[in-house]
Amino acid sequence: MIQPSDPTLNSTTVRDGHEGPVTCAACGCRLATTGEAWFHFNPLGGRDARGCRVVCADAAHDGAGRAISLPV
Repeated sequence: MIQPSDPTLNSTTVRDGHEGPVTCAACGCRLATTGEAWFHFNPLGGRDARGCRVVCADAAHDGAGRAISLPV
């Protein structure tokens, strides 16, 4: 039996008339939704899931992938 995928990891938005995954505008990583905002998947102390240090790793993002709140 194939397990159903996690809907938060496959969250999509519509850009330029096409539906697609929400990705970070700064680094290109796919983002997971909490229902109200999108976040980097499993951020680890300022690093994204690939281990790259990005300033917006812990920030909430909008549907276009832009950080809307940067941590202080």
